[in-house]
Formats: sequence, structure tokens, C-alpha cells
Amino acid sequence: MNRKRRTLEDWCLDVIIAIVLIIVVAVTLYPFYYILIITFNSGADTSLGGMYLWPRQFTFANYIHFLEDPKWIQALWMSMVRTVTGTALGVLFTSIVAYGLAKRDLMFRKTYFFIIIVSMYFSGGLIAYYIVLKSLGLINTFGVYVIPGMLNLFFLIIAVTFFQEIPEELGESARMDGASELRIFANIILPVSMPLMATMSLFTGSGHWNAWLDSAYFVQEENLRTLTYRMMQVINQSMVPVSDVQAASMSQARVTPFSMQATAMVVSIVPILGVYPFLQKYFVSGMMLGSVKG
Repeated sequence: MNRKRRTLEDWCLDVIIAIVLIIVVAVTLYPFYYILIITFNSGADTSLGGMYLWPRQFTFANYIHFLEDPKWIQALWMSMVRTVTGTALGVLFTSIVAYGLAKRDLMFRKTYFFIIIVSMYFSGGLIAYYIVLKSLGLINTFGVYVIPGMLNLFFLIIAVTFFQEIPEELGESARMDGASELRIFANIILPVSMPLMATMSLFTGSGHWNAWLDSAYFVQEENLRTLTYRMMQVINQSMVPVSDVQAASMSQARVTPFSMQATAMVVSIVPILGVYPFLQKYFVSGMMLGSVKG
């Protein structure tokens, strides 16, 4: 087999493409790297500016202060519990409803889909939503984090299409052996739907982990605050003008609100980075299989 000989133009084009890609990667990753070096630098020194590549005054004080602050630890724990519980319930209930709607002989199937489509495009607004949550007794409870999101309408549509592509013969053979619909769903449908389950888990988990509006609007108990809400709280506090005395004291502190905010950002990113590699292999296939109707 004869290989095409590379010309000078080919080499120049490869060099240009490589340079452009390196610049794009650097511009994309540098903000994350900058936040990371801030967490390992003294807060007072960071406030002076001029730090770009590495910490000038290396310290673990930010992480030590974060781990010793009960509010941050409680918020981190609440975010973890919310993410795990909300993801499990959301994926489970969305999958169960989608499995039922995937049945073409389901009574009032078109009516259900009409209600779902209307709900996706129209909302009653924040006040109506608050009244519904209050009437259900969810205000200022942990349930306000997970119960409203147990049915994801976007993934419901994708899951219905996905389940319709699964051969009906698999379920029919199990019914002939006396298996119930729940057993068919748990033992046959779910094992062959791992790409979809992983994709739903990744997006649902990321949504729960990054959410903060519901913690701000529907929760007053401090022990129910999430990590992202604490981060937004620090951001809002940093925007408030401070007196000269407060500014002088902050300039001498090893830990400042900005350094704590950066530390919380790094801590919040680590779990997502740890989970994503295990789900990444299912990600593309799950989205494609669920979005293409056979």
C-alpha cells in the first residue's frame, strides 16, 4: 500500500492546527488551574493580585478552615445526600413511567403525552410553584430537594423512545414464564438500558449537585443548606462594600471569603470529576440511542 507523501503545506497545516488546539486547551483549563492555586495560597497574599502560575505563599489553611467549619461540612454532606437520593429516585421513577408510556396499547396514551408536552413548555410560575410545595408540606424540608424532580420530562421522552426500541419478544417470553411487569422491568429492561440509565444519572446528579435556587427560596433551616447555596452566599457577601477596618483585617488574614469560595468550588468539582469517568463510556451511546427512533 502506497502512502501519500506529505507536503510542506500539510506539515504547516498540522502545526497551525496543533497551535490553535493548544491555545484552546490552555484558555479552557487555565481558569480551573487558577482557582486551584488560589486554594493553596494565603488569602491575604491572593488579595494583592499578580499571581498567575503557582502559589506565592503555599498553605493548606484554606482546606483546613473548610474542614473545620461545621457549616461547610454540613452543606457538603447535604449536597451529597441530596445528589445520591435525588438521582436514584429521579432515574427510578422516570424510568418506570417511561416504561409504561412505551406500551403502544396503553389507554389514554396520547392524552398523557399531550399533558407532558404542555408541561415541558408552560409553567405556572414561581408563586404557583411555591403554593403547590406549601400545600404538599415540602417547604423547609429535605423533600423539597428530591420530590419535585422525581419525574424529569425531558428524559422521560428519551426513555420512552429508548424502551420502544427494545424487542418486545424479551418481555413476552418472560410473561409466558409468569413474570410480572415489575419483574420484567427490573430483570430484563434495566440491565439492557445501562447506557440510558448512566446518561440520566449523570445529568440528574449534576443538576442536583449544582442546584441552589430551591435552597434559597424554599428552605430556611440552616442545616438543610447545600454547598452551592453557601458558595452563592459567599459571593453575595463579597459584593457588599466593607469598611476600612474590615478591609485591613481581611488583608492580614490567611483565609479570606474569596479563598474559601475558591476552596468550596474545588471541593464541589472533585465528586463530579470522580464519577464522570465511570459513566463516560455510556454517555454518547445513551444519548444517541434514546434520541433516534427506530
